[in-house]
Amino acid sequence: MLFLQRAGQFVFFFLVLVIVTYLVLPLISVFISKSPTVLWEKLNGSLAYEALMLSLQTTIISILFIILFCTPLAYCLAKKEFIGKKALEVGLKMPIVAPTAVVGVGLLLVFGQNGFLGGTLSLFDVEIPFTSIAVVLAQIFMASPFYINTARQSFEAVDDQLLAVSRTLGVSAFKTFWRVTIPLALPGLISGVALSWALALGEFGATMMFAGNMPGKTQTLPLAIFTAMESDADVATAISALLLSVSFLVLLFVSLVEKYMKNKLAAN
Repeated sequence: MLFLQRAGQFVFFFLVLVIVTYLVLPLISVFISKSPTVLWEKLNGSLAYEALMLSLQTTIISILFIILFCTPLAYCLAKKEFIGKKALEVGLKMPIVAPTAVVGVGLLLVFGQNGFLGGTLSLFDVEIPFTSIAVVLAQIFMASPFYINTARQSFEAVDDQLLAVSRTLGVSAFKTFWRVTIPLALPGLISGVALSWALALGEFGATMMFAGNMPGKTQTLPLAIFTAMESDADVATAISALLLSVSFLVLLFVSLVEKYMKNKLAAN
């Protein structure tokens, strides 16, 4: 019996080790395949710098739009019941499973010159495809469902009785939302921001199809990696290391903020 128990533990830890190694090793290999000096030298060029600046600018704008428009939607999904709610929930999850190339084609069909909205926008001399605006729209489309799902779970975790008590004390629904619901759900909302931000930083397929791959204009870090692979694999590796580092710092920063907010709520 003891032998079987230990054998079972060995198999369990072996399986855990295999999957952890599989998930971590490809990421670590980006940093250890070349010396830090070589990686730094390969980054000393306009390709990486312009792609980094564009990625940071577009993802910050995307996250602000996601927070502004998706937070009320997530709250409605968590706290309200209405006709067609289930269909809306399924529809909002479709970007998660839809191929990114299909998303890019769909965005072109909507915002392209001959698209559903493109013709109207062209009357005002507004062109979206193959511009930095297209990069932002692609990032919002691909990242927002993850924020919505995380934010919804956070709002669902807020006790309805606390909200009811606030209302019975004469506090309006709007003030209750800002003074009670948001503070209690904030750690989860921050997690949603971190996940969405990381996904927006790594978005590739929809951006390629909808915004193109133009250096200094629509070329984000993932697209710069794709371009570099065609000429210099070392540059692609260096930019990959840069993208992973930026994503890690974003997740670390947001995680620290989330931990601080949780400690602050616990103290109160």
